[in-house]
Amino acid sequence: MKPFVLISSRPEPALAHSEYESFLRHCGLNSDQLIQIRVDQEPLPNLQLDDYSGILVGGSPFNASIPPSDKSPVQQRVEAEMGFLLDKIVPRDFPFFGACYGVATLGLHEGGTVDTTFGETVTAGRIALTQEGRKDPITLGIPDNFDAYLGHTEAIRTLPASAILLATSGPCPIQMFRVGTNMYATQFHPELDHDALAERLLAYDGHGYYPAGEAAATIAGLVGADVAPAHTLLRNFALRYARD
Repeated sequence: MKPFVLISSRPEPALAHSEYESFLRHCGLNSDQLIQIRVDQEPLPNLQLDDYSGILVGGSPFNASIPPSDKSPVQQRVEAEMGFLLDKIVPRDFPFFGACYGVATLGLHEGGTVDTTFGETVTAGRIALTQEGRKDPITLGIPDNFDAYLGHTEAIRTLPASAILLATSGPCPIQMFRVGTNMYATQFHPELDHDALAERLLAYDGHGYYPAGEAAATIAGLVGADVAPAHTLLRNFALRYARD
């Protein structure tokens, strides 16, 4: 099959590798079927879309809503490259799944508003599918209400006119949306299980995702959360769009 591409922007090598392994595992792919591009380390190449099954975007330490003058040169480059990529793939309705940072990239590209209004500390949040969400192909086998790991300092506040809301929650109204037929974004992290989340929390202590110095307590409080339905989204996406 033609491989999927995972676009990563985490500068920590261990976290970038763990993110790749998480997507690999929960998409049900092998290493030949998922290519990772670390845009924190190198420019995003001009992808020839016909060579790939789809594009995945992981989370990021970048905050899209901060003033341009506060963004690092790397973030400014990555945002410009993601904008160019979306200029190519949105008109084609090319398969795309963005987790967390994907909400900001796709949402802003389509005219949405991203700010800190609906930021959430790290938790296993209850996500509710909308009526449209319950009908979507990649939610097949997922209950109407399910838990997923999340933690973000910013979120999309205004849904783009081109987007369809697929999932919501009380603390953060826009948890998942679709643009066109084949392009998805989630505010929550469908790639994370407890071990991967714990590794990430220990690395990001003091970054505002949870009270500083409370990594161990936060990790312990999330033991036992059943986030398997969220993983199913990635598996359904990979199965739907894998092509020879």
